[in-house]
Amino acid sequence: MAEQQTTIVPVERIERAIIVIRGEKVMFDADLALLYGVATGNLNRAVRRNASRFPVDFTFQLTAEEVEILKCQFGTSSSSWGGRRRSRPYAFTEQGIAMLSSVLHSPRAVAVNIEIMRAFVRLRQLLSTHTELARKLDELERKYDKQFAIVFQAIRKLMEPTPAAQRNEMGYHTLTQARDRKPNARRRR
Repeated sequence: MAEQQTTIVPVERIERAIIVIRGEKVMFDADLALLYGVATGNLNRAVRRNASRFPVDFTFQLTAEEVEILKCQFGTSSSSWGGRRRSRPYAFTEQGIAMLSSVLHSPRAVAVNIEIMRAFVRLRQLLSTHTELARKLDELERKYDKQFAIVFQAIRKLMEPTPAAQRNEMGYHTLTQARDRKPNARRRR
């Protein structure tokens, strides 16, 4: 009989907080603090006290330019981050989030960390499934003759992201990437 797992935080909430910055899937310190039920300053203090556990590939502070780009993407109009921050946010990679469980000792922090790790694993599985599907499709296409070409084209079309999904893509993108996606888009002021 399978045990039913109860989660402390909805998986969707965690997955929405995972974004891509500098080519890494990360979560911000404020999002993590909210999930753990601690103040952002307390989370960052715990990280600073244990700085040797958090090398640059585990956590990094956003540059001023990255903060400005994020403010534009998320529509934050205040001069400080989110209207409350005095400093630039820190981003934690999957390894950095795993390391947080060694410096935050509350039972909630441990339970939340488990859910976050599961969300990262789910994202990796989704990406690998899509890659595996494309590989198998290529294999089938080579194996069968041209009479199935239209079927393979239809399947490939279904695998492509929809224009709506492209517009609503979440995460951090440089201005160059944003211009490449929407050539006619202009920044609002």
